[in-house]
Amino acid sequence: MFITEDIKYIGVNDHSTDLFEGQFDIPNGIAYNSYVILDEKIAVTDTADKNFGDEWFSNLDKALDGKEPDYLIVHHMEPDHSANIDAFLKKYPNSQVVATIKAFNMMKGFFGNDYADRRIVVGEGDTLELGSHTLTFFTAPMVHWPEVMVSYDSKDKVVFSADGFGKFGALDADEDWACEARRYYFGIVGKYGVQVQALLKKLATLDVEIICPLHGPVLTENLGYYIGLYDTWSSYGVESDGIVIAYTSVYGNTKAAAELLAEKLKSKGCPKVVLNDLARCDMHEAVEDAFRYGKIVLATTTYNGDIFPFMKEFINHLTERFYQNRTVAFVENGSWGPVAAKTMRKMLENSKNITFAETVVQIKSALNADSIAAIDALCEELMG
Repeated sequence: MFITEDIKYIGVNDHSTDLFEGQFDIPNGIAYNSYVILDEKIAVTDTADKNFGDEWFSNLDKALDGKEPDYLIVHHMEPDHSANIDAFLKKYPNSQVVATIKAFNMMKGFFGNDYADRRIVVGEGDTLELGSHTLTFFTAPMVHWPEVMVSYDSKDKVVFSADGFGKFGALDADEDWACEARRYYFGIVGKYGVQVQALLKKLATLDVEIICPLHGPVLTENLGYYIGLYDTWSSYGVESDGIVIAYTSVYGNTKAAAELLAEKLKSKGCPKVVLNDLARCDMHEAVEDAFRYGKIVLATTTYNGDIFPFMKEFINHLTERFYQNRTVAFVENGSWGPVAAKTMRKMLENSKNITFAETVVQIKSALNADSIAAIDALCEELMG
């Protein structure tokens, strides 16, 4: 598949892995993207996961059509993109590898070799001449590994964006981009908003017509939409108007409170109410929802003098990704000595720009007139 007249896609689709990075459910698979720039000098960008090495080399051979590559450009050293570096350099002994010094240090760890005799170390603003194509390199540390760089082809106005603008889902999956790109972003890159913002500022100085990520489709139209979402996500802004209710429930009473609140919010005209049972939903989709909307209600039970484990896990996911700029409300349940609201608030006390709702709903075992009245008051506050 040609991206431009001189740039060809040689990536592979993975429909066999069930959990990406050992934790993210990928029902529609994932793509490991790689590209070839065919010019006076031929450059290959990145490789593929080790389980797809044969397929990737087959795609590469077809694209080369008997020629030999001059360069392997390594934007990111995560093994789903770098696993075939050593095999590539053995197959093409005259090729050189182009990467940051941190990437070469990682190669030593992965392959026992930093390729000192055939490497080109590049950094911010360095260029590589291929003929009619000139690549300019920009460092992107901690998006989302320290060695990451992106490159810009000034001839075809293409950015090779590493894991930036990536998404879950193989390229033959028919699905909305934003949903799985959002889950990918907040699951994998979300902690590094400051670093993504720095990269976006660099990209803003370039004339970009095509974005080639390491996962997900090549982006060729309406780039402002994708860049705008990345700007919102990485600045921890609110993307959509709505309220998330995330709950755990032991015997169904906290669930009943969460569902009652959801019904009341809808009846008041809330544009979107998202209800997540943290014990049963995809945890990473719940995290995605928390960052998408501007308000969240956390409802859980006191458990062993603490909070229910799934809620603790959920809040930890939020805080480790620097959850901020949101309104947070609490619903707690406890038959004796309830401490859930206090515990949840303490877990979020170091988060930036969090507005805590004044109304805290407390349930003593099961809903009664007092707790239902508190739900009504919380509904009014959230809709105010």
